[in-house]
Amino acid sequence: MSQVDIVLIDNPSLKGREDKYETVDINLSAVLQSWKISLFSFEWLLPDGNIRSESQLPEAEQRKYKVVLEAYQNGQELERPILGIGIMDNIEIGSRRDVLLTLYSQGIRNLSVHIPINAREDFTPYL
Repeated sequence: MSQVDIVLIDNPSLKGREDKYETVDINLSAVLQSWKISLFSFEWLLPDGNIRSESQLPEAEQRKYKVVLEAYQNGQELERPILGIGIMDNIEIGSRRDVLLTLYSQGIRNLSVHIPINAREDFTPYL
């Protein structure tokens, strides 16, 4: 299957806080290596850090996966994920992990995301 163009829009949850975030291109493989220690990764990641197949996802996450996949395949807009740094100095996906992880499962390895401006230095290894 050929790669479809990704159409990303700014995440609406940043409304009124746009000056606190910047948009950067990030290496998703590096992000997943960091995110796998997150307490929130278990729904999407296997213990070895690989993404679960659609059938292995919890039912609610399967629905999100299907919605994102269909939008991606049809060239529709997707909200840009928001990343942050967690308490264990790991990456946390604050919003739209379904977008980030579904696109990764489709072979996307670099993606435009929002990060806090004041944490830019922490993101250097992932850019």
